[in-house]
Amino acid sequence: MSDTIDIAINPLSAHTGAEILNVDLSRPVDAPLRQKLNDAFIKHTVLAIRGQKLDPHQFLAAAKLFGTIFPQHNSRFSVPECPEIHYISNQDTFEDGKVYIPGEGYHTDHSNDAQPPKATVLHAVKLPKTGGDTQFVNMYEAYDALSQAMKARIDNLQAVHVYQSSLSTRKLMALKDETKTKATTEVIHPLVRTHPISGRKAIYINPIRIERLIGLEREETSALLDELLEHSTQDRFQYRHKWHEGDMVIWDNRCLMHKANGDYPVSEVRYLYRLMLKGGTPA
Repeated sequence: MSDTIDIAINPLSAHTGAEILNVDLSRPVDAPLRQKLNDAFIKHTVLAIRGQKLDPHQFLAAAKLFGTIFPQHNSRFSVPECPEIHYISNQDTFEDGKVYIPGEGYHTDHSNDAQPPKATVLHAVKLPKTGGDTQFVNMYEAYDALSQAMKARIDNLQAVHVYQSSLSTRKLMALKDETKTKATTEVIHPLVRTHPISGRKAIYINPIRIERLIGLEREETSALLDELLEHSTQDRFQYRHKWHEGDMVIWDNRCLMHKANGDYPVSEVRYLYRLMLKGGTPA
């Protein structure tokens, strides 16, 4: 597909998100259009590429326009015909039978990896009639709005990330045997990270993964993380994405948190393909 086609890039909020129209990612994409899409991704941090109808292999090829595939943690969610792709579905349950809503609670994906994924990509295959929005918070904007005193307090702090923090109230799905070592591995990332392309600073917290802040007691860690979470999730930093069937949405984990909403009948299927893209070491 040539970039001579008049694609539209329409902002979806004052600070986060843009929809892309007049692009068919089931067809080959040339270098100029690929660059245009990647530039829009860095600028808007969330792209909703509308009206796609992609089989798993087409979705894999479309995601690769933005980077290299990051191996996902839990192989139980692999799509059989293309195992690199995982699915998100409200039809899965925990071991105790409770319905599993993937992505509940604000977080950034796989921050317990030494080089967390730079981006997550979803493709909406089947959606409930209402609900199931994904909420994003712009951690650039949240950092910029901090007081100078708070910036000075957190700029040089480092956080220990694990698969599931003992501070987290959200329960994660158990890992299979071959990936259980990820559940006990600790990695250290800065609490404030600088985006490698934009150069902007962002708060880098993950309520599900951060176990402790180096140099702080547990109570102080918990209080500071709660304060930063409350600050960051204010409405003024949010963009709430209302899904359309066929949306392919990509977002930047380096400067956003996100959460899924389970506010729809369990009887209505919500099914999306999911991929992540390799990133670098947070700095």
